[in-house]
Amino acid sequence: MPEGHVFIIGAAGYVGRNLLRHHIAQGHRVTGLVRSAEAADRVRSWGGEPVLGDMLSADLVPLMAGADTLIHAAASVDHGPGSPAASVNPEGTRRVLEAARQAKVLKAVHISTDSVLQDGRPLCNVDETTPYPSRPAGPYSAGKAEAEKVARCGAASGQHVVILRPRRIWGRDDTTALPLLVEAVKSRKFAWISGGGYRSSTLHIANLCHVVGLALERGRSGEIYHVSDGPARSFRETVTGLLASQGLDAPTKVVPRGLVRTVAQIGDGLHHVSGGRFRGPVSYQDYATSALEITLDIRKAERDLAYEPVMSWEDGLAELHAGQS
Repeated sequence: MPEGHVFIIGAAGYVGRNLLRHHIAQGHRVTGLVRSAEAADRVRSWGGEPVLGDMLSADLVPLMAGADTLIHAAASVDHGPGSPAASVNPEGTRRVLEAARQAKVLKAVHISTDSVLQDGRPLCNVDETTPYPSRPAGPYSAGKAEAEKVARCGAASGQHVVILRPRRIWGRDDTTALPLLVEAVKSRKFAWISGGGYRSSTLHIANLCHVVGLALERGRSGEIYHVSDGPARSFRETVTGLLASQGLDAPTKVVPRGLVRTVAQIGDGLHHVSGGRFRGPVSYQDYATSALEITLDIRKAERDLAYEPVMSWEDGLAELHAGQS
């Protein structure tokens, strides 16, 4: 991709800040939308140009002025029942893409998720033709699916919008999933669901940054691309490796999948009838995300984008381990 001006929505988040640093290293000018002065200072320290605003309320058009590329990496990731993600994510995407259209941004990449296909059943080597479920696993799945539809409508109306679907992003500088996993283990709240032997695709943050560049350079507008690290490992192998990189041994406790599903369903039901006053220990969205196989077929990205991972599982773990030293 030629040097240009990249505008990132959610530039201070885990994905956004890695994309920001990646594109700066590639020689691009990068502007990042953030919601606080503290986040703006961080963006500035990484070499980016921060602009303050909320994607749901700010006038985004003047903020995007002069940018030729948009990366939409912001979202509500609340997996609980009654989550605002159901409305925040599609509305945020609508406002972001409409602003990009008015600001005459040439290309956009929308960062989606495998969660758009989740309904609580296994997803085994699924490709991009897999239909959206009639009953999404939760508000997060529903909201991200609607956000995808907004992005596809933008492409149908003439915008250049490419959609990427990563699964279980991991790696250096993770301030989201890995700290939660570590805390669950340290507090003895972690257990393997039915042993954890089911397979799970993953995507290292370096591979995500790499494929975003490929999507901007080669992606076809309106197309969805599944992306992962390649051949999937078992959930147990993945988590055990991540914990070892943090100096922790994997627990041995196991709980039946059926029990977790029942607890999740009852908890979501009680949340609904209590008007949100009750929240169970695990949501059905959590169950759908972590309790059964989800593996992605990435042949389309390999074919159309010439995508190959730039970070291996072993090198990614070594990088995490080095970060602990």
